[in-house]
Amino acid sequence: MTNSQHDIDSPENMARRRHGQDVLSCIDGDQGEAVIDSLANINPALGHHVAAFAFGDIYDRPDLDPRSRQFVTLGVLTALGGCEPQLKVHIGAALNVGITREEITETLLHAAVYCGFPRALNATFVAKEVFAERDGLVPLD
Repeated sequence: MTNSQHDIDSPENMARRRHGQDVLSCIDGDQGEAVIDSLANINPALGHHVAAFAFGDIYDRPDLDPRSRQFVTLGVLTALGGCEPQLKVHIGAALNVGITREEITETLLHAAVYCGFPRALNATFVAKEVFAERDGLVPLD
């Protein structure tokens, strides 16, 4: 018998997932849902927890606004390195919640002091790509 905590299709978990997907949609638009959908045929539980836990339970907490949460996310993903696909989604999310391009690039510059230039450079190139896509351009290398 499956513990209800582990049953991602239980009524309680479905409600948590729907709430998380609503939060995710407001922040990431279609990109966030595409990430969840891409997990459906390989690891639906991971997609469930990204939506239900990360966005429904944590991201929607009241003490930080979406802008502040995205600044934290950009800094952490930059510092971790190797998270360029996630950074791409969250740079788009940062723009969606009203963070300017200048604030994004300043955040990435600031991160260089703490995590090093290679990671800040990689993150900046991801930002360049996102900005070009938003402008309908192909990024130049």
